[in-house]
Amino acid sequence: MSPIIGIDLGTTYSCIAYLNGNKPEVIPNLDGHLVTPSAVSFTADGQILVGNVAQRQAVANPERTVTAVKRLIGRKFDSPEVEEAKKRVPYRLVPASNGDVMIAIDNQIISPQEISSLILSYLKACAEAYLGERINEAVITVPAHFNDHQRQATKDAAYIAGLEVLRVINEPTAASLAFGLEANKNCTVAVFDMGGGTFDITILEIQDGIFHVLSTNGDTYLGGEDFDNRIVAWLLDEFKKESGLDLSADKFSLQRIREAAERAKRELSFVLETEINLPFIAIDETGSKHIFKKLSRAKLEDLTRDLIWKTIPLIEQALADARLSPKNIDEVILVGGQTRMPYLRQVIAEFFNQEPRTGIDPDLIVAMGAAVQSGIIKGQITDLALLLDVTPFSLGIETENDGYQVIIEKNTTIPTRKTMAFTTVEHNQVRVRIHVLEGENPLASQNKSLGWFDLIGLEPAPAGVPQIDVTFEIDADGLLRVSAREAATGREQSMEIHYAAGLSRGEVAALKERHRPFALPGKK
Repeated sequence: MSPIIGIDLGTTYSCIAYLNGNKPEVIPNLDGHLVTPSAVSFTADGQILVGNVAQRQAVANPERTVTAVKRLIGRKFDSPEVEEAKKRVPYRLVPASNGDVMIAIDNQIISPQEISSLILSYLKACAEAYLGERINEAVITVPAHFNDHQRQATKDAAYIAGLEVLRVINEPTAASLAFGLEANKNCTVAVFDMGGGTFDITILEIQDGIFHVLSTNGDTYLGGEDFDNRIVAWLLDEFKKESGLDLSADKFSLQRIREAAERAKRELSFVLETEINLPFIAIDETGSKHIFKKLSRAKLEDLTRDLIWKTIPLIEQALADARLSPKNIDEVILVGGQTRMPYLRQVIAEFFNQEPRTGIDPDLIVAMGAAVQSGIIKGQITDLALLLDVTPFSLGIETENDGYQVIIEKNTTIPTRKTMAFTTVEHNQVRVRIHVLEGENPLASQNKSLGWFDLIGLEPAPAGVPQIDVTFEIDADGLLRVSAREAATGREQSMEIHYAAGLSRGEVAALKERHRPFALPGKK
């Protein structure tokens, strides 16, 4: 049996691992690094570059180099998150015919799923080169607060890349699996996960090999990139004050500044002050202009303090949903590169009144946990017997007068299935529209629409007489299927919410057919 790989498909960096014996082991990429930049670059001569080599193209080729695509996957073009991204990314974003966000590279229109599939294809090739075997199956992680569209889009990306996804697992839960294998004890755990683009907080119990998620909360647009953006804004402002020049529209200079900002942020996790030195960043009639600034750890904390404190209400809500308080938490696990920031660690330590666990590299722990899950699936690991995750959002349907009836409440253990009875609101109705929603607001219009379908052919009857049973089913990957059945006639209609947004089944199949696997060096 060929190995199953675990993949942490990250906003800024991605990582792959497999189970070596009974222990997870991280697989280096083709450049020998344990993490791979989640970057794809399209060169003028038609080449597609992925990973470290793509990242190196970002300054010289910013409009054709796509990074942070995880922040776009499964989103609508007119969403607030995409509106914010349009101000930041150097490449062009355009709307698809169904309203999804797409990426424009020269004359090509490319979906976020396609970009992600290129990254996954590269990771697959790295694993095959390292293990010397074909890889066809994977466990892939997603942020716990990813919605149904984002999860399905991630699975589509894997399918295009030639990978069968055996399980989609939440990133904090994956981290807890790696921790649980290492710690081998019963405890209540809080997983604080902040990577490049997303933040999750998950509360779970580990009891005799059963991992039971109690609650989850988070923000799919809060992460390390936002910290970088604060440094970038500060540098642009300082440079404008000193030189009178505004570089905010200069994509080449902006990319240099962005890379310098990320380096400085990383360095300030280990030193109290660092220098940002960017010679020849601009030129005017008086000559060349340079950026030379010292950035202290204290200044970085001032610039980003509010981003860290935005996590606290989300942590408090997760604890409240789990009916726990900080004193009930036995272990705090930090996940994601941004958690290396000393001030962030200090805030979390003070909130939980304990030092977080730092024994496993926060950049690697999620992929390692995905590899552990692969071992559970294959039967290699029997000590960790069961993973019980939850749905991060409430799910229901629209009712009359903009009402919203929740059918499955958030933090319900999955997989799950629930049926609720409804009826007609008008006399002699022969058609009922089932509008599926996701969210917590009592008004239907204030929640996210996942899609709709019509149940037709009802027998004419007075309002309130027909019984229409609506069933919601969520599988272990967190993906939703909805069906409706009218009791008198037995007529039934159903939908997988996949079709409400994203690529159609036909589009995904066509992309897979056209997809070229990443070519290993020396192989055709």
